[in-house]
Amino acid sequence: MKIWHQHGSEHSANLVMIGRFKDVTEATKAMEIIDALTKQVAEDREKGTLVLGNPSERYGKEMLDLLGRLNVVTIGPQELEQFAYHAPVKMAGSEIVLTTEELDISAFLKVMFLRGARIEIYSAHDYPDTGYGRGR
Repeated sequence: MKIWHQHGSEHSANLVMIGRFKDVTEATKAMEIIDALTKQVAEDREKGTLVLGNPSERYGKEMLDLLGRLNVVTIGPQELEQFAYHAPVKMAGSEIVLTTEELDISAFLKVMFLRGARIEIYSAHDYPDTGYGRGR
């Protein structure tokens, strides 16, 4: 008899992303965009126009309007569900810190990058002494 052990990669990451902005104003704008997208994703989920695990190839009308108002044109419809996952985002001065178990963070990265952030991404499993990460 053979016994096979496997560790799944889902929800095992301890990812930290830190966006360092030139000033608080840009960090605030990035945080406002993240908050607005997170809110719209929650509303789309309630209405059933966004189903987790089944990413759409198209934007809903409300999301498309919001992305236009926010001037965010690089986030694809398949990336929007990232704003529905547990990924605490905190602002501290001119920094935004995201911690998550997920590896799909491209939407957050794009928002920070578009607002001019210098971005650091690492696993808190490998760098536990930074003070960030799950369980901190």
